[in-house]
Amino acid sequence: MRGVADDDYAPPRRLERLPSWLAGRAAKEAQRLVGEALAEEGVRRQHFAVLTAIAEEGAVSQAALGRRLWIDRSDLHAVLNELEETGLVARVQDENDRRRNLVELTPAGARALRRLDARVETAQRAFLQPLSAAEGRELRRLLSRLVAHHTRRD
Repeated sequence: MRGVADDDYAPPRRLERLPSWLAGRAAKEAQRLVGEALAEEGVRRQHFAVLTAIAEEGAVSQAALGRRLWIDRSDLHAVLNELEETGLVARVQDENDRRRNLVELTPAGARALRRLDARVETAQRAFLQPLSAAEGRELRRLLSRLVAHHTRRD
């Protein structure tokens, strides 16, 4: 035993040496920080992801949105219903294909997204707090490289 208190979390040393384990632990902490920041506005991480994607793409079909965000159709339907109920998104008829609806950000959604962006940025700073600015940039660069490598499409 390493002399830690019973309530301390002390993983096996073998796990602590695994980059995959460390990345998972770091991701959990980052998700916790972001989740708490968003919860202060009554929003979940999936809500934020949807608002961000719509803001970036403009009006988009629900199917395309689900594929881009890797959100299951029924889960996305529920998220969009919640966002629509709070007035942050609207479903509108596609002018090019009247059989299809698009999801768009409302003005209230754009304002909410600006507030959420600020909260998420604060959470990012809290997550990266132990690192220097240069180390934070290097971490982002390395993580981006790993993600790009492992998500390549053939």
